[in-house]
Amino acid sequence: MSNIFEFEGFRPVVHESAFVHPNATVTGNVIIGRDVYVGPGAAIRGDWGGVVIEDGCNVQESCTVHMFPGVTVVLEAAAHIGHGAVIHGARIGRDALVGMNAVVMDEAVVGAGCIVGALTFVPAGMVIPERKVVVGNPARVVKDVSDEMLAWKTEGTALYQALPAALRRSLRPCEPLREPEPDRPAQMTGYRTWREVK
Repeated sequence: MSNIFEFEGFRPVVHESAFVHPNATVTGNVIIGRDVYVGPGAAIRGDWGGVVIEDGCNVQESCTVHMFPGVTVVLEAAAHIGHGAVIHGARIGRDALVGMNAVVMDEAVVGAGCIVGALTFVPAGMVIPERKVVVGNPARVVKDVSDEMLAWKTEGTALYQALPAALRRSLRPCEPLREPEPDRPAQMTGYRTWREVK
């Protein structure tokens, strides 16, 4: 059972194909679409405003999604929110990637197909055009997102879109082993980092 809470009459809506980890917390006026992954430690708070997470998004471990009163945060389809990122009162465009521990502030708009680098700070009100790479504190546009970069991002997001079904099929509490089995299987390979790809 996930930590999903009704608040002031608003009950979260979670599509049956999505997976919200039992150690994530979803509160209030939140709508989660198809094949969405929400990782452990994520906090999605629709207490003062709304959160819409469209189909195929992922909100990874230890992310926070929140807002000032009366604001709706939107993660458009296939948005990819990396470990530890904070999205506060912002809009993240379709197929955009927000890197690990990045912060996107109030009324900022990250355009479709953008890549926000790890540890980047996107200040309140910044509007980033489609398919730009932004890095730094404060964020600055450094280049365009190439077709190759977008294809790499899309491939990574597809792994997360397949993860909810795999988790529903095989995730279960267990007692740990005390030593590795002699025939412990190898895990999947094939997805490479951007540094390996380029």
